Amino acid sequence: MQPATMDPAEEPPSMLWGLDPIFCAFARLYVRDILQMTESTQVPGIYFYNLHPIYKVDVLGTVVYKREREDFFCYGVDDGTGVINCLCWKNDLLKEEEDPTKSGGKHSDGAQGGFNPVAELALLRRAQQSRCRLEIGELLRVRGPVKTSRQQREIMASTFYKVNDPVMAVQIAWMMEVPQLYRQCYDKPLELQPNATGDSAISSLSKATNIIKEFLKQKSVTRFRPYDVQDLLQPLISSQPQTASADPEPVAGPSACQQLRQLLKEALQILQDEGVVYRKVKSQDEVYHVRNSREVSNTLLPLQLVILVRIHAVAPHQVTAHDTDLLIAVKDVIREDSQREKYAEKGCHILHILSAVRQRHSLNVSKATLELVLKSLECNSDIVSTSDNHYTAF
Repeated sequence: MQPATMDPAEEPPSMLWGLDPIFCAFARLYVRDILQMTESTQVPGIYFYNLHPIYKVDVLGTVVYKREREDFFCYGVDDGTGVINCLCWKNDLLKEEEDPTKSGGKHSDGAQGGFNPVAELALLRRAQQSRCRLEIGELLRVRGPVKTSRQQREIMASTFYKVNDPVMAVQIAWMMEVPQLYRQCYDKPLELQPNATGDSAISSLSKATNIIKEFLKQKSVTRFRPYDVQDLLQPLISSQPQTASADPEPVAGPSACQQLRQLLKEALQILQDEGVVYRKVKSQDEVYHVRNSREVSNTLLPLQLVILVRIHAVAPHQVTAHDTDLLIAVKDVIREDSQREKYAEKGCHILHILSAVRQRHSLNVSKATLELVLKSLECNSDIVSTSDNHYTAF
């Protein structure tokens, strides 16, 4: 199959490729997609999958054929979707010939209790050779740039090694992770040239989210109402460019106050989706709470926030990182339930913890919020994860 090239009219400008984070990463693509990627007409060696510029990949598969030369190995890797040739260069240790007469004498010295660095180096060399010399049927992981040689795609390996996977744990984890990467990254075409309005809106929303995060971090806020942070976003509305219109009659549009409220609403929604903040009780009185409790400094907080912290408001909206009650509730659930026979061996599943915390603390705790709390508790050594989704107390 002859590799395809992209139409120059459809290819994004090379100056914008760096805006795509996938461009700088080892893309975990299926071999089928690596073989079918279209090659750039601007820069040879750059390929496109859904307009994502890609030049280096990460592949895990079974060796189906092998060839060895003086300077390199040539492995055919099959991941279940196709077979690709991987050129794996030997390093100096692999090229050196080992003298068995010398190694025998060195091992005898080591057997007498002395440390022989030459013998240890020989052991290291043999261990490295065993990881780099693969046989047909063994599992190989290879990383490196994609090249086209003799009209065939191949991987010029920068890193490669044999994977010992007797119970297929590595392969199962790989098969679960790669489809998620496709859904979240590779199958979503990146818009490198958005229109001016969309770009401005995205930029303002991103800046607004970062401003609120920085405010919560610096001030150690535990809970807040939207109007407490609304003024922080005012410069974003004031700095938006005003487009001149040739129409003499003004067109009715949202006022600056309405734009500010909408921007704040969208920024808070993003923070809720990320689990940074959550509303403990949903009502018209919006008060947000923050994750990880710290003492609130009266000199750093606006007067309205100081009053809010001292006089517990109705329907508080929590900041996850500073919510002591939530941390205690999660820790108590894990500590109590991990002692039960049902959870003694593997620990409590994250969905069980979420259900128990919702019953004990708040129905509005999201999974994203819980994941941030679990990460914080694990960093403090209050709990330990026994698997990706199970937790137990020490």
